[in-house]
Amino acid sequence: MNYDIAQPDLAEDGARRVEWAGRRMPVLKTVRERFLDERPLEGHVVAACLHVTAETANLMFALRDGGAEPILCASNPLSTQDDVAAALVAEGIPVFAIRGEDDDTYYKHINAVLDHAPAVTMDDGADLATVLHTDRRDIQVIGSTEETTTGVIRLKAMAADGTLRVPVVAVNDSATKHLFDNHFGTGQSTLDGIIRASNVLLAGQNLVVVGYGDCGRGVAKRADGLGAKVIVVEIDPVRALAAAMEGYRVMTAADASAEGDIFITVTGNKHVIRSEHFAKMKDGTILANSGHFDIEIDLASLGAEAVARRPVRENLEEFEMPDGRRILLAAEGRLVNLGAAEGHPADVMDMSFSNQAFAVEYLIKNEGSLEPRIYTLPDEIDDDVASIKLAHMGGGLETLTEEQVTYMSGWKEGT
Repeated sequence: MNYDIAQPDLAEDGARRVEWAGRRMPVLKTVRERFLDERPLEGHVVAACLHVTAETANLMFALRDGGAEPILCASNPLSTQDDVAAALVAEGIPVFAIRGEDDDTYYKHINAVLDHAPAVTMDDGADLATVLHTDRRDIQVIGSTEETTTGVIRLKAMAADGTLRVPVVAVNDSATKHLFDNHFGTGQSTLDGIIRASNVLLAGQNLVVVGYGDCGRGVAKRADGLGAKVIVVEIDPVRALAAAMEGYRVMTAADASAEGDIFITVTGNKHVIRSEHFAKMKDGTILANSGHFDIEIDLASLGAEAVARRPVRENLEEFEMPDGRRILLAAEGRLVNLGAAEGHPADVMDMSFSNQAFAVEYLIKNEGSLEPRIYTLPDEIDDDVASIKLAHMGGGLETLTEEQVTYMSGWKEGT
């Protein structure tokens, strides 16, 4: 078996981590049980470009249980858990991922999974899909899946200009993904990463959240719960108003720059914190990014303007500015929740990765009948995923009476 990982001898440690995550993923366990019985993915090679974490390992096992041959590479150079990569290789699943790999190695690994001639690809950020549509047009696939907001945005842009040549299931657009993974997962794991990197007390800090989508809302809510004084920077007037009515201060990035103690970017856009903002920041300001790519903070300008830089803690680097102020950058400006912590808890990835498994099944079942555009999984799958998760959390669903069903389907009964 061909693979490229950092330390195969970490397999035992990784297996324990994978087992622990699996205990917290009851929905995916249900999927695995059905997949083992029905084998709906039989004989299909599935190439996945995802964060190599314990939760992802459980997804790879689910695909294998369904009859697929999964192959995995990383979707971010800093997000790989090397012990998990080793555990997967020990299980016979090829992995091409090394934590801290450079860009050349990162793309070499993407090409390595494509060398296996997959029938379906899975993506988190659309880097694999981009390579598939540029350098590797020799590979023909049934379809692809996309995990995250950034990737869906890229793929929609490809569809708009006529470049997209395969059907893609936007897993991110499923309610049981973005309403939970993005909100609760990003909210908790982002702060976990910042705390691990810096060991700062959030209570009383001016914490600036740049971007108030599903992820930003989650970060703001959790920071508020830990006692931070939240400031929101947003370009959308409706989202900005929603933040204001939640009790957060809303201001421009320029105004927030002088007030913030901690800045967290969650926009999916480029250089939302840049030179003009660095110039106003306090001594000791911490910068962190929880968007998929390391472009949200203008890292080149920060490095060019600094007169000195040095690591001060694991996953925390200090940049000394010409006037003596120090600006601290967490996890190299990459995804702080994975670069400095372990990513989202398994409890929430349970739903996201169940949707991923369903998406692969959907593409294979509908081979030849789907156009090259963006699809969303049927609502019934969302309902099934939510119902299973709720039941495992001890919850129960109310049901309508016959009278209520009749009333909701009629129009004659009013005032």
